[in-house]
Amino acid sequence: MEKGTGNGNVNEGMADNNGLKKIETGNGNGKHGNGICHDDSAPPVKAQTIDELHSLQKKKSAPSTPSQGSQHGATSFNSLSEEERQRLQLQSISASLASSARETGPKVVRGDPEGKAHRQVQHHHPVVPTISVSDSALKFTHVLYNLSPAELYEQAIKYEKGSFITSTGALATLSGAKTGRSPRDKRVVKDETTESELWWGKGSPNIEMDEQTFMVNRERAVDYLNSLDKVFVNDQFLNWDPQNRIKVRIVSARAYHSLFMHNMCIRPTPEELEDFGTPDFTIYNAGQFPCNRYTHYMTSSTSIDINLARREMVILGTQYAGEMKKGLFGVMHYLMPKRQILSLHSGCNMGKDGDVALFFGLSGTGKTTLSTDHNRYLIGDDEHCWSDTGVSNIEGGCYAKCIDLSREKEPDIWNAIKFGTVLENVVFDEHTREVDYRDKSVTENTRAAYPIEYIPNAKIPCVGPHPKNVILLACDAFGVLPPVSKLNLPQTMYHFISGYTALVAGTVDGIKEPTATFSACFGAAFIMMHPTKYAAMLAEKMQKFGATGWLVNTGWSGGRYGVGSRIKLQYTRKIIDAIHSGALLNAEYKKTEVFGLEIPTEIDGVPSEILDPINAWPDKNDYKETLLKLGGLFKNNFEVFTNYQIGKDNNLTEEIVAAGPIF
Repeated sequence: MEKGTGNGNVNEGMADNNGLKKIETGNGNGKHGNGICHDDSAPPVKAQTIDELHSLQKKKSAPSTPSQGSQHGATSFNSLSEEERQRLQLQSISASLASSARETGPKVVRGDPEGKAHRQVQHHHPVVPTISVSDSALKFTHVLYNLSPAELYEQAIKYEKGSFITSTGALATLSGAKTGRSPRDKRVVKDETTESELWWGKGSPNIEMDEQTFMVNRERAVDYLNSLDKVFVNDQFLNWDPQNRIKVRIVSARAYHSLFMHNMCIRPTPEELEDFGTPDFTIYNAGQFPCNRYTHYMTSSTSIDINLARREMVILGTQYAGEMKKGLFGVMHYLMPKRQILSLHSGCNMGKDGDVALFFGLSGTGKTTLSTDHNRYLIGDDEHCWSDTGVSNIEGGCYAKCIDLSREKEPDIWNAIKFGTVLENVVFDEHTREVDYRDKSVTENTRAAYPIEYIPNAKIPCVGPHPKNVILLACDAFGVLPPVSKLNLPQTMYHFISGYTALVAGTVDGIKEPTATFSACFGAAFIMMHPTKYAAMLAEKMQKFGATGWLVNTGWSGGRYGVGSRIKLQYTRKIIDAIHSGALLNAEYKKTEVFGLEIPTEIDGVPSEILDPINAWPDKNDYKETLLKLGGLFKNNFEVFTNYQIGKDNNLTEEIVAAGPIF
């Protein structure tokens, strides 16, 4: 019998009773061991229980950006201990959730109620207590504070019915009964200040409510949120211009809403979050809970209320996330002009040579699609500010329509729908989770909300120099406007104030098919002041910085809606390319009838027969009748603006009115 060599761990031994040889183990040094094989596995985990093991799985997040110091007070959060920072943070959140009819704010504690929350409790104490105790004061409200997308996915999948992960990793969710905005249910507090500063009356989106009614609805929202076991709190920013940044706090009941706003607002760095302090504006989203229809000024179970003096917004009776986005946009339309900064409902991109273009247009006109151009840097797709230093994006994300989305037509948007993106009201295969973007079973207003950095050519930070081109997009349902027209300054102002387009099905609750409409400043639903206030600011900046105005029709050609056909996206892109390159500045032009628009006779890549609308219509008389009809609609719409004086005299106003249709 051979013995082991002394170099290995295994030796052969004597046969056992079954005739098989015994296996003997060594200790690795050539000596016989104790009969146990050598253990070359890793050391055991440093945990005695499963809970301890799970606690080792997650490590604490730490700030990774250098401290910039405090800008919001004498004491910086950076100089405080972590425990003190969290205490002050919770104290601020408790103050936000405080009821005006309670002695204290709720007891708030960080963390999921099903997890191990930080047992750090804070109360907020108003100056004058009115009611000494309530049931809500006896419970904890768990605060899920600025959760990451991964954490919000877990919350949505576990607790919110209708939440699923799609095949590309996006979070598909439902917005409930409301799949679009409810502008008829929007209210703004009318007080001594806003009575004179805001636009009220005919054509205005601002429907008044009084302070008392706002407080009733605020109380209803806060009581609902405080009755929950947990609420989501987002502290974020608006406006990439650091000198004019606005701090916003969003308190909501759904992970869907928290992730939506995480994507759509500017995400603070860990250091910025530690030094956040008191917000400039707060949203209370209690959308799952209805308003009381017996409350004064209420006309339905839905109410979206803004109080500019209190810097607060209350949402009741609608879970459509777009209400938060557009509500904050309205707030920026008030705050920015007071700083002599023009707020704009526009997309914005920049060429490699630094030429910036603004795209104006309502939902469905192609603003998001056309401003997302892989040959140019994207500054933003929807909301911007134009100051004396240039342009800046208000938001930190994009909100794109998904109906009929395809990889071929819009590859950047298609590729942005991945982990972290919110998909609203889409339909998908129950097994593969592949989304069918053609399916309108839930709504035509399907949407994707994603961070702007999901677009490969996004310019971060989202700021740029002064615009070179101002492009007004119109979805002409009548089919008589040219695909592109070069505008002089009065014409630019006329069409900016008019804001002609067509509401696309599903964009606004109650709209079933495209309807011709006028929306001042291409966003009347969101502006706060009189349209001519914004028009005067735009005229001043265009004159000062030498921008050229263009009117681009992305709607119908060869006939009205239902008869003609939609202008192909590839033609519109060729037109936009010619504007960016400057080629259209040197083109030959001719003037149209009625509107007096200058249209180019030739554009590379665009059929010449569609450049002049009359050539695309089989029935020329029908075209002329339709053109006169649209011209009359423009004139009737503009009557409400003719008496407003722009500047020191009325000359500019008269020039703008003269730039309208003549017949």
